[in-house]
Amino acid sequence: MSPRRKRLDTGQEKALTKRGGTSLTPEQYWQLADVPAEAEWFANIRNPRTRRAYQLDVTDFLTFTGMPASNIRSTTRAHVIAWRKNLEGRELEASTIRRKLAALSSLFDYLCEANAIYVNPVHGVERPTADANEGKTPAIGDAQARMLLSAPPADTVKGKRDRAILATFLFHGVRADELVRLRVKDLEDRRGVKHLRVHGKGSKTRYVPVHPAAMDRIGEYLDAAGHATDHDGALFRPVKNNITGVLTKAMTYRGVYEVVRTYAEQIGVGAGHFCHALRATAATNALDNGSDIAKVQEWLGHANISTTRLYDKRRSRPEDSPTFKVAY
Repeated sequence: MSPRRKRLDTGQEKALTKRGGTSLTPEQYWQLADVPAEAEWFANIRNPRTRRAYQLDVTDFLTFTGMPASNIRSTTRAHVIAWRKNLEGRELEASTIRRKLAALSSLFDYLCEANAIYVNPVHGVERPTADANEGKTPAIGDAQARMLLSAPPADTVKGKRDRAILATFLFHGVRADELVRLRVKDLEDRRGVKHLRVHGKGSKTRYVPVHPAAMDRIGEYLDAAGHATDHDGALFRPVKNNITGVLTKAMTYRGVYEVVRTYAEQIGVGAGHFCHALRATAATNALDNGSDIAKVQEWLGHANISTTRLYDKRRSRPEDSPTFKVAY
């Protein structure tokens, strides 16, 4: 919940989330006119994971300051600096502190645009320096990637699905939430080549050519699962559902995470961010094998090339270290 979202009454809530159907009623029109800018900001964040993260970050700030949500517009730069020092005292990662400050800044930017406040108090507050050389999520090695691709059994529907999931990650560098949103019809021909239509961050769509090895695995999975002709249906689906029994919906993010975690631990890879480690692996491998970094940026769906550079390990490959040039 955003700082002032709790002030919405039932009518405002329904009007703000209205989809399709008839036009707004006069009552709903005036209800929306009274929606506070803080609630508009929160409702305008389309990605549910981003919305949840920003909710927690703004709540963290309000808890630290002790101010009621209704007084957030009285925030000053001094309040934000004190919060930053508190976050540093809690020994949070620099990237976490930067994200929390970015969340708060996003709210105040919106309030400025709505003429609810005149100045964003987060502007001018120094943020911890980000590690510009390397990302926090480690890539796995090529040999480990090959072991991971071979880990699921090839003679069961679940095994075929899991082999296709791992190949989709490792050959295309997609995010986990992008993978779970893939539909059967998102496998489409473009100029005679199969592509994945990937629905990325910020409602941006990109088209990624499908690697032949991944296409073979996806085809085997669809044949075994029997939903190749369900074009509007989810591409990757659960093979069992002990709660509702429904097997036609897309796998959840948690379900995909468990698939990757299970096989990663099976081959002895103990990385924490399992799904993102495969994305980092794909990016690192593509760069190591000569792919242009601008092309990799487009391939991964990064808005800024500086993010892509975090995956560029070409200057720090262990095999290139002077250590291995020493001879006695």
